[in-house]
Amino acid sequence: MKGRQLPAGLHRDTLAIRAGIEPSQYGENSEALYLTSGFLQPDAATSARLFANPQEGYTYGRTSNPTVTCFEQRLAAMEGTEAAIGTSTGMAAILLLGMGVLKAGDHVVCSRSVFGSTLNLFAKEFGKFGVESSFVSQTDLKEWQAAMRPNTRLLFAETPTNPLTDVCDIRALADVAHGAGALLTVDNCFCSPALQRPTELGADLVIHSGTKYLDGQGRVMAGAICGPARLVNDVFAPLVRTAGMTLAPFNAWVVLKGLETLSLRMQAHCANAMAIARFLQSHPAVTRVYYPGLETHPQHELAMRQQAGLGGPVVAFDVKGSDPESLRRNAFQVIDSSQVMSIATNLGDTKSIISHSATTSHGRLTEEQRQAAGIGQGLVRLAVGLEHVEDIKADLMRGLSKL
Repeated sequence: MKGRQLPAGLHRDTLAIRAGIEPSQYGENSEALYLTSGFLQPDAATSARLFANPQEGYTYGRTSNPTVTCFEQRLAAMEGTEAAIGTSTGMAAILLLGMGVLKAGDHVVCSRSVFGSTLNLFAKEFGKFGVESSFVSQTDLKEWQAAMRPNTRLLFAETPTNPLTDVCDIRALADVAHGAGALLTVDNCFCSPALQRPTELGADLVIHSGTKYLDGQGRVMAGAICGPARLVNDVFAPLVRTAGMTLAPFNAWVVLKGLETLSLRMQAHCANAMAIARFLQSHPAVTRVYYPGLETHPQHELAMRQQAGLGGPVVAFDVKGSDPESLRRNAFQVIDSSQVMSIATNLGDTKSIISHSATTSHGRLTEEQRQAAGIGQGLVRLAVGLEHVEDIKADLMRGLSKL
């Protein structure tokens, strides 16, 4: 069925509900889920044409799928980019990024505060293929500038970081990258396009783990890269077709429907997170709170400019302790005393999730790498969910009151 063309200039909240491919001949109002590995062709000539030009239609599930296309178009519209490509996970998106824009002899400058698996991917896996990576302070622009080399091809940052919520100046990093002929890629997992659109600040590419806030209910794994069509369609898409980091149609459909409520959920997540951050800040068993919405956060003003005036959905905090052993014991006490929050390693769920970063998300790093990233044994990360905020506070008090 021929759908009506959307007018230009729609708000991202409207695009989150309306952007995507046209309905099928049946005129479904809710986007269809196409669970098929292959697509019928009317004749051999059409099949040959579509296999030669896969963007013109559908042939095989590893190449493309209408449900996945709908998700990609909607996410690109929300991020304000020309195109997007879905992947099986967020880490698969970063792998795709490296395979697409890097080669042996290239150099990457990356924040040392990024997610632990991202650090390992750049430091270990890409290094096997002759790509060298330098890791610098998330917030010290001079370190980024000093790390640049003639063969630097990519700058990579996530903002805010996981779990310490450090915020980088996207526009300043874009200037550094472009001055050297390199690309800037920003992992926008924590904020999502509901709060932050990195390409509006000069970033070239945006990475997403759709597993997190884009889905919003902890149901599926998904990832994506958003950016210019020349990279998404001409560089990344052929790699996905060949290497098979394909986003499953069902997962794409789940995240697609999650996007429809993304803005509302993020507003509620941020409101709860702000209340929890202020509560933790006043508790005597807590020595430091990491949350961009707090005026005490080192990059508070920058975060408010970049993140639609909101602090985001994730709060981290240090519990008191005199040495690494007591810090870890006290952090475990807070986590294990919870009766409402989930003890898990994911984030982005409607359910609040509490975790110990040093032994989970950053557990595979060396102690030296953890120290460089600021991940101590007393650090607790809280991805604040949508439960009543007073119940979250009470759950934290169960452990904090015992310290």
